[in-house]
Amino acid sequence: MRESARICGLRPDSVYLAALPVAHNFPLSSPGVLGALHAGAASVLAPRPDADTVFRLVERERVTISGVVPPLAAAWADAAPRTGHDLSSLEVLLVGGAKCGRELAARIGPALGCRLQQVFGMAEGLVNYTRLDDPDDLVLETQGRPISPDDEVRVVDPDDPAAPSTAEVPPGEVGALLTRGPYTIRGYFRAAAHNATAFTEDGFYRTGDLVRRRPSGHLEVVGRAKEQINRGGEKVSAEEVEDHLMAHPAVLDAAVVAVPDAYLGERTCAYVVPVPGAEPGPASCAGSSANAGSRRTRCRT
Repeated sequence: MRESARICGLRPDSVYLAALPVAHNFPLSSPGVLGALHAGAASVLAPRPDADTVFRLVERERVTISGVVPPLAAAWADAAPRTGHDLSSLEVLLVGGAKCGRELAARIGPALGCRLQQVFGMAEGLVNYTRLDDPDDLVLETQGRPISPDDEVRVVDPDDPAAPSTAEVPPGEVGALLTRGPYTIRGYFRAAAHNATAFTEDGFYRTGDLVRRRPSGHLEVVGRAKEQINRGGEKVSAEEVEDHLMAHPAVLDAAVVAVPDAYLGERTCAYVVPVPGAEPGPASCAGSSANAGSRRTRCRT
């Protein structure tokens, strides 16, 4: 949190706007309300993240910095040219929680009149930022570099889930991200079996992210090796949702997958095979098709 505040340029006269729920790491400590507290700066909590609410607060409180997920950044960038609110105090907008594509990244600064700063991290430890003085190509195309010189990063063979930390791919190639460092956990609590696969023998955490590392040390996030769906920054476990669906007495089988979405990046799509004669059907489900002789219901969220 202290290093995040420093890297993001927080100072006593800064005003941090928390537009996301502050229970999450990003608005809590990257640099978040805790980073603002450390710097002696002010924090403003937005009751809603919509552009009209936020822009009103930016003008009234003279907000200098905020952090959002890419879908919100896109909504704010779209709304900014039409707003009547004064956004001139805004200096930095951090974007993280999900990958921010280059096209969107290039729109944010000009639309909001501020500096874009990309952030990529995880609750288990490693946090990366683009720096405020980074050249534009790194800010627009990467998700930053580690906050600490003691963070160790390895990029290994993505097709070998048990690859040791020494099995690094050539520079510039896509690989699975491993990390070890002063603020990265050494293991999950009372989870020996999980730790055996989540960590290498020499203590590197397998993040589940696929990345490409630049010569500068900046990481470009390419995707996820783990079976998780990234819905606008919210990580959805496909297996957990499948388990809940399978617990329904009218569900014979279920498969949950990610589907592309222009606004959220990914949406969760559940394919459900009903028990013969049953009719599972939440209100949001629509559409069915015959497949191998059995009817399937598809539900997107």
